[in-house]
Amino acid sequence: MRIAFGTDERTAVTERVEDLIGSRGHLLVDAGQGEPWPDVGRRVGELVASGECELGVVCCFTGTGVSIAANKVPGVRAALCTDAATARGARRWNDANVLAFGLRLTTVTLVEELLDAFLAAEAEPSEAANVAKLD
Repeated sequence: MRIAFGTDERTAVTERVEDLIGSRGHLLVDAGQGEPWPDVGRRVGELVASGECELGVVCCFTGTGVSIAANKVPGVRAALCTDAATARGARRWNDANVLAFGLRLTTVTLVEELLDAFLAAEAEPSEAANVAKLD
């Protein structure tokens, strides 16, 4: 799977995201690192919405800015997640296609849990009508 990744700053957590995506057998598509959060959020959203990438991952200090920027792109459903259960639920019930998180509170251990939960979950068909209302 092709996964777009963007961040406004490089940290040990962002380096771990890069490692995890590759080690889980996915192709990382670099959507910008160290660039302003509106730019990386939008770019990840565009890569996902265009179909060039199946999923996206974005982060900034709080995660809020990049999630807002990504969600401005039609067809993107970015979810700001702070724990694995929320990341899993965002995929299952909301068909989220972009995982957003904040660098301030997310540890290297937590980002592994977030990413694994997000990638392992699939959208539940019973929620398709609700998700369609977002369009």
